[in-house]
Amino acid sequence: MSRKQKDILTWLATFIVMLIICLPGLWVVLSAFRPNGEILTKPAVWIPRDLSLDNFRAIFGMGEDVVGIPVASYFRNSVVISVTSTVIAVLIGMSGGYAFARYRFPGKGAAFLWLMLSRCVPGIALSLPLFILWSWTGLIDTQIGVIVVYTAINVPFTVWLTEGFFRQVPRDLSEAAQIDGCTPWQAFWKVEFPLAKSGIASAAIFAFLTSWNEYALASQITRSTDSKTLPVGLMDFTAQFTIDWAGMSAMAVIIINPALILTFLVQKHLIAGLTFGGVKG
Repeated sequence: MSRKQKDILTWLATFIVMLIICLPGLWVVLSAFRPNGEILTKPAVWIPRDLSLDNFRAIFGMGEDVVGIPVASYFRNSVVISVTSTVIAVLIGMSGGYAFARYRFPGKGAAFLWLMLSRCVPGIALSLPLFILWSWTGLIDTQIGVIVVYTAINVPFTVWLTEGFFRQVPRDLSEAAQIDGCTPWQAFWKVEFPLAKSGIASAAIFAFLTSWNEYALASQITRSTDSKTLPVGLMDFTAQFTIDWAGMSAMAVIIINPALILTFLVQKHLIAGLTFGGVKG
């Protein structure tokens, strides 16, 4: 078999695997634009007969069929919680990553190890103790309570990621800037931060996507429209005997779009961040 034939087979196999992976997502997107009856038809209708925006109008309270679910409130909660927790996690994680990369202090290795081990604990295992603790402190069904949880989840990963980027920025650059008259703070912002911004952007993207898509913990500590996020709001489409698959699919598309748009806008920084340090000069 020639090299060209091997390449063709490799690309064909990759295409088939990616098609299988993407099929559930494609089905959700198509279901968002067709009626519930067509989704439940047996045998399954693979090619939609009629696509419309009726499902989106319904979940936003427009059109003839109105779904009484406060999607706008859930969207606002998701934006506030995800953006706030991401900003806080990146600020804390960037500071911690810089400290681990640049300074020596007693217990540094043990502290970093324990910080990373915290990522090994499944989030669902923390749901019961978290619920009890939040009940005692009055943080159940509050945006602040969810923000604190998501910040705690994202900080270890952000510290680990940014520490690797700051460690690969030569210390001599900061020292040279300080010799030229910069303070340590100015040297950080003007020299080291720009060189590590791709890694910081990558950490921010992952932190945002984690907060935006998280369901397990949010479902335990949110109750009303004051704090429910979009993933938790998906369960509002389920009843005792029926499920509104069309409305749920439409809301799922709404959840997916901001993440896709964000990833597309910052893909340059994301790719640069993931490949930073992979090639030696």
